Amino acid sequence: MKDKWFVDTNILVYAHDLSAGLKHQLAQDLIEQLWASRLGVVSTQVLQELCVSVQRKTAHPPAAKEVRALIEDYLTWEVVTNTGASVLEALDIAERYQLSFWDALILQAAESAGASIVLSEDLSYGQKYGSVRVVNPFLNPGIAISG
Repeated sequence: MKDKWFVDTNILVYAHDLSAGLKHQLAQDLIEQLWASRLGVVSTQVLQELCVSVQRKTAHPPAAKEVRALIEDYLTWEVVTNTGASVLEALDIAERYQLSFWDALILQAAESAGASIVLSEDLSYGQKYGSVRVVNPFLNPGIAISG
């Protein structure tokens, strides 16, 4: 069985922000590998945050039509839908690991999808949370998606 890779919002934002320099290139390379391998996973939370972030935090915000097309593309990946049960599980994860609720919801989504890796700049690099390990691709450039 191939390992699934859950992608946190910041990685997707860098992949689509041409002004992000080396982070743009590294993130874009990873996203391309995930497209090719079909091992990428996101959640509704990540897609919602991506909508807001690319319009508010990038040097050249895309038009609403472009954001819609971007989201439609990512809807072809495995998408974890947050539910009431997800929220309750995230509360438990947040308490167990002393994390923010939003970070815990990312971990909950990754775990529920069966992803073994979370690509994130925000969570502790190398940290294992249950069955999920965090990899910061900017601290480990050249990482290859494998299955």
